[in-house]
Amino acid sequence: MAIVLPDLPYQKDALTPYISAKTLDFHHGKHHNAYVTNLNKLIEGTDLAGEALEAIIQKTVNVADKAAIFNNAAQVWNHTFYWQSMRPDGGGLPMGHIAKKIDADFGGYDNFIEQLKNAGLTQFGSGWAWLVMKDNRLEIMKTANADTPIAHGVKPLLTVDVWEHAYYLDYQNGRGSYLEAFINNLINWEFVNSHLG
Repeated sequence: MAIVLPDLPYQKDALTPYISAKTLDFHHGKHHNAYVTNLNKLIEGTDLAGEALEAIIQKTVNVADKAAIFNNAAQVWNHTFYWQSMRPDGGGLPMGHIAKKIDADFGGYDNFIEQLKNAGLTQFGSGWAWLVMKDNRLEIMKTANADTPIAHGVKPLLTVDVWEHAYYLDYQNGRGSYLEAFINNLINWEFVNSHLG
């Protein structure tokens, strides 16, 4: 059972003008696809072939001779979660259960946004900023390179990719502008709520 590249949950031009079709063409079609291809090559003929993606991540985290497998598997998972974290006409104020939880755990939406943006801006080099559930409380965390909350028993609810390939074609080195666009126009709050349960 090979790992497959999932389809985007929207058309490639659906997130314009915030993320261009050209960026999604490269990011999904080339970067994400390369992680899938590399992972399948790395696990072929091993005891990990046929395992679910999450199981591969759990079995290879912090295993020195399995670092390449972990990195590719985690990047496949992270990117799939990232595509679902966005939607056309998204962003803005949260609704439903997540809105109440943000108020309770962050003291309001503005504090939450400030922390999420700060995590994205201060992640040195490549990585991810996350909204996660840990010990029944919402938290912001950031991970470097391919690292992912699911490797550490933490439940992700939302992620924003801050690798340069996620935004460079549209924003050049303007990571802050990309984060603003993501927060204001792309967050898929329905997806976040669906993971709260």
